[in-house]
Amino acid sequence: MELRDIEIFLALAEELHFGRTAERLHLTPSGVSHAIKKQERRVGKPLFDRTSRSVRLTPAGEQLYQTLRPAYQAIIDGIEGVSAAAEETGGTLTLGTIGAQGLMINDLVERFRKRHPAIELVHRGINPVDPLTPLREGEVDVLHLWLPVREPDITVGPITHTSPIVVIMSGTHPYAERESLSLEDYGDMTFVVPQSQIPASMEEAWQPFRTPSGRLIPRQSSVSSWDDMLKTVSVGPSVIATPAEGARYCRWPNLAYIPVRDAPPVQWAFAWLSSNPNPLIRTLAAAVDETDQDETDHAEA
Repeated sequence: MELRDIEIFLALAEELHFGRTAERLHLTPSGVSHAIKKQERRVGKPLFDRTSRSVRLTPAGEQLYQTLRPAYQAIIDGIEGVSAAAEETGGTLTLGTIGAQGLMINDLVERFRKRHPAIELVHRGINPVDPLTPLREGEVDVLHLWLPVREPDITVGPITHTSPIVVIMSGTHPYAERESLSLEDYGDMTFVVPQSQIPASMEEAWQPFRTPSGRLIPRQSSVSSWDDMLKTVSVGPSVIATPAEGARYCRWPNLAYIPVRDAPPVQWAFAWLSSNPNPLIRTLAAAVDETDQDETDHAEA
């Protein structure tokens, strides 16, 4: 059983609710259900009794929980112990960030470097059109990604911040003079799409497949890099949706950047392969909570 599978089982055993478990682990309820069914097939017995009103551990599930809980905690304690040792003796952690989002977490990264001076933090830029490949091929230890990330082999850490959404289009586009757009307007535009196999849930965070009324949102002009996206958009008529920080830090003079008034902000978080043994990953993820605590302490002072 993979460590991520154990984490899902333990979380459901504690929450006894698929929705809360999914929220806690940044998964979907169906993803949690799939993982539990896979574990039950492996064990050969039901681990949970499920009804429309409740979720309860079966005797086999209770036995497995009592066995796995201390073992899992021992693994986590071991990782944290190695991480603490690495902080003293040094180590290398490679972080991948996307465009302007590296600037958005600059304070957090600098705080991490000051608190852990023995750790070498290598910072790399990642192509937003193909963000998961560098992680899966071992080019980086941890990515700073937009959510949702619901991949079974990837663990998601705490949220760092959120980004409003803007649509980038040619300055000659019929909507370029608008003060704002709505999600329903997406049905009247054609969006550029990435060539890589970005999970649909991640693509939909920026560019839904249908408008709120159910209209299909046109897509074309598949590209392989951020520069190609902007070049394609600059000659029209295609558009792209992107975080507002892209407009702030990477503005092209011949493009229009129109905010989307009813689009929910996109969340960002650190993410890493669940199988990656580098203990420094959790040290970086913990820095998010440390930053939140520092801000709380400062506000109370």
